[in-house]
Order: sequence, then C-alpha cells, then structure tokens
Amino acid sequence: MITEHNLTPQQIVRELDKYIVGQKEAKRSVSIALRNRWRRLNSREEIREEIVPNNILLIGPTGVGKTEIARRLAKLAMAPFLKVEASKFTEVGYVGRDVESMIRDLTDIAVNMVKQEMQDRVKEKAADAVENRILDILIPPVKKPSGVGFSSDKTDFDPTKASDNELNERTRERFREKLKNGELEDRQIEIEVKNKKTPMMQVFGPGGMEEMGMNLQDMLGNVGKSNKSKKKLPISEAREMLLEEEAEKLIDHDSAVQEALERVQKQGIVFIDEIDKIAEPSTGAGKSGPDVSRQGVQRDLLPIVEGSTVNTKHGIVKTDHILFIGSGAFHVSKPSDMIPELQGRFPIRVELNSLTEDDFYKILSEPKNALTKQYEAMLETEGVSISFTDEAIRELAKIAAEVNAQVENIGARRLHTIMSSLFDELLFAVPDDISSGEITIDPTYVNKQLDSLVKDKDLSHYIL
Repeated sequence: MITEHNLTPQQIVRELDKYIVGQKEAKRSVSIALRNRWRRLNSREEIREEIVPNNILLIGPTGVGKTEIARRLAKLAMAPFLKVEASKFTEVGYVGRDVESMIRDLTDIAVNMVKQEMQDRVKEKAADAVENRILDILIPPVKKPSGVGFSSDKTDFDPTKASDNELNERTRERFREKLKNGELEDRQIEIEVKNKKTPMMQVFGPGGMEEMGMNLQDMLGNVGKSNKSKKKLPISEAREMLLEEEAEKLIDHDSAVQEALERVQKQGIVFIDEIDKIAEPSTGAGKSGPDVSRQGVQRDLLPIVEGSTVNTKHGIVKTDHILFIGSGAFHVSKPSDMIPELQGRFPIRVELNSLTEDDFYKILSEPKNALTKQYEAMLETEGVSISFTDEAIRELAKIAAEVNAQVENIGARRLHTIMSSLFDELLFAVPDDISSGEITIDPTYVNKQLDSLVKDKDLSHYIL
C-alpha cells in the first residue's frame, strides 16, 4: 500500500504526473531526493550521519512547473517544507530578512505540524471534554453538599422526592442525548475562548535581532489585555472552537517541540525560488550594480546549505541534513555566476524544458486541477454547465503558444490570462442574463472571444 512516508521514486513521479505535464528529468531528480530521505533514516546508525542530501538546482524559464513541482512535493513529503524567494533576503548588515530566518520559519511550520498531528490523536478525548463544557453552559451543575451522595437508579427515581442534584443530573443526561443526536446544533450559547491575535512586532537587523523581535512578541503580546473573550455562537460553531482548545490542553507541548526539531533536522525541505536573482551576472570588469548585497546573500546562504547551527525560539537546529532545492530562470545570469562554493552545494542540475503547443493541450485537459475543470466547477455553482470540445482546447493551446512566441514567454501562466479573457463575457453575464443551461465551448466561441486580441499585437502585449 502506498503511503506518503514510503513512496518509491516511480510512485512519486506518478503522483506528480497527476498535476504536472512533462518535465520528466525534474520529477525524477526530486523523487530520488525525496526517497533518499527515507533511505538515510533507515540506514545503519554508524553511517547515517555521513549521508548528506544532494541538493538540487532547477533551471528553466518562468511558468514551466518549477514552483508547482515544489508545491506538490510538499504535499507528498509529509515533512516540514518551506518555499522562500531568495530575492527577499539581504546580506547581514542591511535592513531586511537574514537567511537564517528561513530555518526559523521552517521550524515554526514543523512545530505547528507536529502539534496538529498530536491534536488529531486526542480528538476523541477532547470531544468528550467539549461535550461536558457545552452541557455546563446549557445546564450548570449543582454543587453537591459535602458528604451527601445521591442515587441515579432509574427504577427507584421519584421526581417529587429527588434532590436538586438528581434532577440536574437527569436533565444533563437528556441534553447529552440531544447533543449526540444533533438536535441542538443551532442553539446559541455563550463561550469563553482564548484570543489568538497578538500585536505584530518584528525587529529587522543583524545578528539574530529578528529572533529577538519574535521573543519580544511572545513576552509582551498579551500585556495590558485579557487573554480571553466571550462569544455567542451556535453550538455547531462553538464545538469546533472548543475542540481545538481542549485538544491543545491534552498534548505535551515540550515533546511536540522536541519532535518538531528532530523532524526539521532529519526531514526538512527548503525550496529557494529565484535563486538566480542573487547571482552576479558577469557583464564585464568593474561591474557593480545597485544590488551590492547579492554576493553577500550568497555567502550568508552558504553555511546554511553547507551545514550549520541556527538558533530559533524553539531551540537549536542543525541544517546538515535539510534538503535544499534551488530554482531560477537564469535568463540574465548563469549558474556559473554564483560563487563557486555555493555552486558546489547544488550538485544536481536539472534543466526544465520550455512548454510546447502539445504541452499546453495536455495542461488544459489532463491534470486533476486543469483550468478547464476549474471553470466548469465555478460556473456549475451558478447552475450553468459548460463543456469544452477537443478542438477548442487545441485552439486555446495554439493561441497560448503563439502569444508566448510573439510577446513574451511566460510558460503555463499564459493560459491563465487567455482563459480569463475567454470567459470574461460569460462570467459577467451569469447569473443575471444566463441563469441555467448548457454551453459548449468550441473553436468558433474561442476565436470570437480571442481573435481580435491575438491579431492586435499591441493589445495582446498588455492583455495577454
């Protein structure tokens, strides 16, 4: 049986094929890298620490599937995963985010992931506690006099002689049954819940100042204001809020943090997009552009990718076995423009191919999340059924390929702009002018909506 934790490389590729067209080499590389995490964790203890991940550099134009591969890999990996843009980081000494923040963010993700898993395991116990809390609101319990008990034997029960405790208990039991049968879901109750919002506070600066900002937020977030507030909600909504609160009480937060730290170090994956933006293009002697910190960002990134220790608010994280996947179009710069040390830390290079007309056809028709299926689902909510003929999909693919060739190649993102223009008139007309019925999208409809845009190069440059 396939599970997320032991997918073989071929199974990973098959899962990626459901959403991403083509790019076999890239899929092979990430599938091997993902499986190698499992192989390392199951290898002999004396060699385990010596096995380092082979980081990957994905090279290809925009819109060919680099980021989509990362997104789908994250879901398959069931491991702490973070996608960052390299262009958001600055060299230490400049105002902005330092590269270590990516590890801190990854650790936060892991802690939340582990806590959620732990909460899922105690949901049953939490549900019982929530039921009692709701009953306490509906039928407040009567305090028993000290040393006095009561019998709840139904055969001897006499309402005229029953104590307040007995009546209260029997009323609670009746309401408990109603709760279980879903008879009270719409009833309004007032509950006290923890406030989740805390004032945002972040300090940017060198040497861990950003981390200090997060600690200050933890310490001062609730100063001067109550940590709880009262809300009036239907029982169905109140149950969800209380369930989360009760589940959180039942988990061991310290062990969750320890497990998360271990998971980050052993299974963490960081996807660094736009890595080409921090490479210095070699355009002649004395080149020094406005982004003077580019090479500095690379040098700051090097120890993280190479293996170092990073202080986070949850504890120390070693980055030696975190998998890094770099991605970039490399239109202006080349991979060789990165500093040699950083180049050496991304030994696996995969070039992604530009998309063809045939690829566009497959993207529109094959994946589970194809744009054609998305528009069908959206209009279905309005009672309008649309269907695409095969010829219409081929015409859309042809237009996408032509516009990419003539205007600017933005890959599969071109399909979003074309589909938006194609359905602009229909989406505006529904539901006022068209409230139901079936509409077939054929080549005639496609050409009617898009022909003028495709022929007018100046207009298509701005719209498509």
